[in-house]
Parts: sequence; structure tokens; C-alpha cells
Amino acid sequence: MSKIKHIVWPQVILFGDSITQFSFQTNGWGAEIADKLARKCDVVNRGLSGYNSRWAKILLPRLIPSTVSHIAAITVFFGANDCALEDKNPQQHVPLQEYSENLKEIAQYLASVGVTNDRVIFITPPPLHEADWETQCVLKGCALNRTNTVAGQYAQACVKSAAQCGADVLDLWTLMQKDGQDFSVYLSDGLHLSDKGNQFVARHLWKLLESRVSHLPFILPYWGDVDYKGPETSLLCDGPQEDPATTEGQH
Repeated sequence: MSKIKHIVWPQVILFGDSITQFSFQTNGWGAEIADKLARKCDVVNRGLSGYNSRWAKILLPRLIPSTVSHIAAITVFFGANDCALEDKNPQQHVPLQEYSENLKEIAQYLASVGVTNDRVIFITPPPLHEADWETQCVLKGCALNRTNTVAGQYAQACVKSAAQCGADVLDLWTLMQKDGQDFSVYLSDGLHLSDKGNQFVARHLWKLLESRVSHLPFILPYWGDVDYKGPETSLLCDGPQEDPATTEGQH
């Protein structure tokens, strides 16, 4: 029997903090992206609750240790913890300039292992609703440890770093506050995303992701195209398959 060729599935990697880790929950933005890419691409959640860009930079070589060719895109979504106020939350706080450098070093490392800058999408921290987040802080026995103004400074630094790296950026901090809208509806607790916030992120991120994954073929043949008399011929062959997305009423 001839050796069976392993299928290498392209990947979209979601790298970030809790806002990324929680993105696979029901109605999460990561889950929606994964649904859009079913049978075309693996969406890999590498969200790490509570982490900042300093820890992310140190950890990244353990997550992507060597040259890769199957990563179609990677999101880098840090800043919500970096922007914690130093006097209130020194454990998570990262100074603004260091945050900028960390993002650029993350992009440089990715480029060194074959993930070119055109496949990197930075995402800024979302705006912070201080009254709601302060309620959460008080419940945990601490004072308000973040402000929206400071979150905005980190968002601007993220946008600038992305431009310097030649990467795309999704500026949530600006978009969610556009035209003075009530951005609190996008947040569940003042910091993390609500269902509406997840929908917002998924919609805007897809606009940036689609061009990077639109060329990916449907992996393995549509069931109706499998030769049922000799399925090996269909299932062990190479080559792209037609996407049966327009076929309705068959399962």
C-alpha cells in the first residue's frame, strides 16, 4: 500500500489575552471566524487570560517554534492588560514605550519564522467603560485600575507599531467610539466584550481576514462527489476541491 499523504490544514492563529481566550465562547468573535472557515482553515485559539505583551513576546517562540508555511494569518491582540495603571496594578502593567517595542518584536519574530508582515493583524485594546469596570474592581476589593484615556494611548501606540511593521491593524478603541456612540453596549463588564461587541469584532476583523483566506480551497471532497464504489480514489487524492457552499438541502 502506498504511503498516505498527510493533509496540512492552513491556520489562522488568534494570539492575545482574555478577550481572545474567551472568543471561542458562545457567540464569540473567534467562534464566528472559525465557522466561516470550516473545511478551509483551522482557527487556533492562543488567547491567554491576564497576559500582557511582555509575557507574549517571551512566550511566542514556544507557540511557533520554527519556520512555518501554513499560517494564513495571525491576530496579535494585546494591550488591555498592558494599559493597567502602574500604581494600581503593577503585575500586569507594561510601560507604553515598552508595549510598542514588544509589538514590533513580536512582528519581527513572526517574520523570522516565515509569517510575513502582510499576514499579521494587530488589534488594539477596546475602549474601557470606567464605571462598569470600577464595579468589577470593587467586587474584587481593589480600586479602579484602568482608564479609557490610557487605553486610548495604548491603542494609538498599537496603530503606530502596526504601520511601522507594515502590518494591518483593527483599531477597536477608535471604531467603537466613532461618532460619540455609546460603546458600553460592546462590553460585558466595562473591559471584556458583550455579544454585541463580539459581533462587532468578528465583522470588522473579517473585512481584514477575508482577502488573506479567500483563496483557500475547500479541503476534501464534498460528500456527494465521493465515489461510493471506490472511496479511496476520492479521499486519498490531492488537489483543491470545489466549495459546495451554494449547494442547499444536503447534509
